[in-house]
Amino acid sequence: MGLGSDMYRQQILDHYKNPRNYGELEDPTFTHVGENPMCGDEIRMDVKLADREDDEAEATIEQVAFSGDGCAISQASASMLSTELRGKTVDELLEMDRDDIVDMLGVDISPMRVKCAVLAEKVAQDGAEIYRGELDVDKTTTED
Repeated sequence: MGLGSDMYRQQILDHYKNPRNYGELEDPTFTHVGENPMCGDEIRMDVKLADREDDEAEATIEQVAFSGDGCAISQASASMLSTELRGKTVDELLEMDRDDIVDMLGVDISPMRVKCAVLAEKVAQDGAEIYRGELDVDKTTTED
């Protein structure tokens, strides 16, 4: 492991200790919650879309906030994702996959920790699909 890995580890710790966009939005377009029962992580994602009535798929993410509790990986991932999503479209959010999150974190993640890392992404994606009427779940879980 080189200097680069140490830099990313420091970035993860910084996002964990000083999370960006932590809290709740006043008037979110959609809110969704999820958990990783294996680890005990819980995340709530609030997303506000820019007003755009002509094409829901092209709606731009204006604000993101998250709240919850969990391990350093889940909380840092949620913090990093909350900054990464601003300015993206809903379709771009839905196109994200686990590799995007692992790349964003910048360190190798063990298979058990991947579920921690992708929790916020899955919660935001499920929230977007619920908002669009494409999914009907009360809570996202990464145990599947």
